[in-house]
Amino acid sequence: MDYLSLERFETPTGRMLMLTDASKRLRALDWEDHEGRMLKLLARQYGGNRGRLCEVSNISDARRALLAYFEGALDAIDSLPTETNGTPFQRAVWKALRAIQSGRPISYGQLAARIGRPSAIRAVGLANGSNPIAIVVPCHRVIGADLSLTGYGGGLERKRWLLAHEGADILLRGQKELAL
Repeated sequence: MDYLSLERFETPTGRMLMLTDASKRLRALDWEDHEGRMLKLLARQYGGNRGRLCEVSNISDARRALLAYFEGALDAIDSLPTETNGTPFQRAVWKALRAIQSGRPISYGQLAARIGRPSAIRAVGLANGSNPIAIVVPCHRVIGADLSLTGYGGGLERKRWLLAHEGADILLRGQKELAL
């Protein structure tokens, strides 16, 4: 990989960082206040071959799609091309995450069953937490079996906001309102 284009932009959930490759595939997406975590995940996935980060001012198709998602076009991110370099198990989990419908969160157990590994709930949770592409690979759509919010790399407040934005707030009864 020669270089990754880095875009920084504002969203209702905070300033985000987006990395795309020369083929316009989304490689990473995270919040600016989690830049260190994003770089650590990239280093784990690509080692010393992650490419140079080149900050760009032009607006990519991926950024346009994400901004449309935040404006209410929830399906705008569904067909964005992504590329990751995790383990085969991680990639299976991340592929299954993309199949979760907006506004229809599922539990870790349900996600494990969807990939044919119903007893691998913990491993699914770890793979979920290693997802380098927030929102587009929607790890925020995975919740506890009791409908509780569980860990999220971007923070539980953002997870709650994203789920409510997608219309899943009815499933989050008893969760306090988000104030970003």
